Amino acid sequence: MALDRSTIWPYEDGEPGDFFYSRYDHPTGVEAERALGELDRGHALLFSSGSAAATAAVLGLLSPGQAIALAEGCYYGTALIFRELERWGVRFIEFDQTGPPPEGVDLVWLEAPSNPFLTFPDMEAAGAHPARVLVDATASTPVLFRPLEHGADFVLHSATKYLAGHHDALAGVLVFASEEERERVKGFRGRTGPIAAPDTAWLVLRGLKTLEVRVRRQSESALELARRLDAHPAVERIRYPGLGDELAARSMSGGFGGLLSFDVVGDARRVESSTRLIVNATSLGGVDSVLETRHRWEGDRVPENLIRLSVGLEDVDALWTDLEQALG
Repeated sequence: MALDRSTIWPYEDGEPGDFFYSRYDHPTGVEAERALGELDRGHALLFSSGSAAATAAVLGLLSPGQAIALAEGCYYGTALIFRELERWGVRFIEFDQTGPPPEGVDLVWLEAPSNPFLTFPDMEAAGAHPARVLVDATASTPVLFRPLEHGADFVLHSATKYLAGHHDALAGVLVFASEEERERVKGFRGRTGPIAAPDTAWLVLRGLKTLEVRVRRQSESALELARRLDAHPAVERIRYPGLGDELAARSMSGGFGGLLSFDVVGDARRVESSTRLIVNATSLGGVDSVLETRHRWEGDRVPENLIRLSVGLEDVDALWTDLEQALG
């Protein structure tokens, strides 16, 4: 679609129309939300970042005194946001998402799979809990997993990652099972302002055109690299959904996502700075492969020798050659 960068639109017969001021809505954003909603089978809202979407979910849906059960081992920035929001009276506790959530919470916050530990939530146990359920599905994307079809009430994506897919757009998405709750959070977004700009929304729409072919290719390559890393003597541990589980491996022969992590023998900093094709950088989900040690950001909650690898679209044998020489 055409990119409309307008911030204002004329009133219609003296009254605001569908578009009047871009902090509330703009045509490119609405088109992106329509496409994103179709992908996740829900009602989508686009934000200026994944963190903005997470913040809006908490402040738009919860009240002071309420509590969140947060999947341990998930993206570390989510817990940092929640700690900031404790001043507003919202508290959180962490739990093992492979089992049932704790009692006495008002929102269950899962990650499918978790970043960087790649655990997968027990959706049946979460669905049996009386609290509403939010799933951060950034790493799986709607191509591989649609949480609303498994009992979740909300889905979150850092659209900066796979949805946009080219390391050139910062955006976030919330997708709601309930249109009423979407409208509630949309009102909060309009008053507080964290809407994605039209240029960003256009880049997300561009990324969605190739989303499935990118994710399928990245998944196949990631599974192959995970298998090879698992057999390498310089790797202590590999984390990838389904790896080592033959039943799961047969059902996901094409792999489950482009994200994996592994613990190396020795100096992980030396390994990450020795790659030639794979870029030593943060983030994930783009067409170019990137890797980094996570201890620099997350501290002692992750092993010092853990490296996170986001697999791009390069030839898998070329990626393996690069990893092999770096590990050597």
